[in-house]
Amino acid sequence: MKSVGRNTVETIRRAALPALAILIIANFLGYAVIGANGILSWGDYRRLKQERQVELAQLEVERTRLTQRTALLDPKNVDPDLADEMIRRELGLVRPDEVIIPIKD
Repeated sequence: MKSVGRNTVETIRRAALPALAILIIANFLGYAVIGANGILSWGDYRRLKQERQVELAQLEVERTRLTQRTALLDPKNVDPDLADEMIRRELGLVRPDEVIIPIKD
């Protein structure tokens, strides 16, 4: 009877290290598939990348608009229409029902 108990303990002892190794490998594989940076999150990364590209395009358009507007504010050559618009807005002299009619020289 002692040899059966000793044989069982010896078998468990021999199987412990391979079982632990299999658990560690399974843990790494699980994270590689379903983890935060796993294979299943690639689709989410693609969607976020597309959203960021759309946002970047909008910001580039806004940057271009602001660059053009700042060029009109050059102290050496100020655009008179833009200066008039800014001064009237700051002083509160612009009304919501105001219509601008361009006059050709």
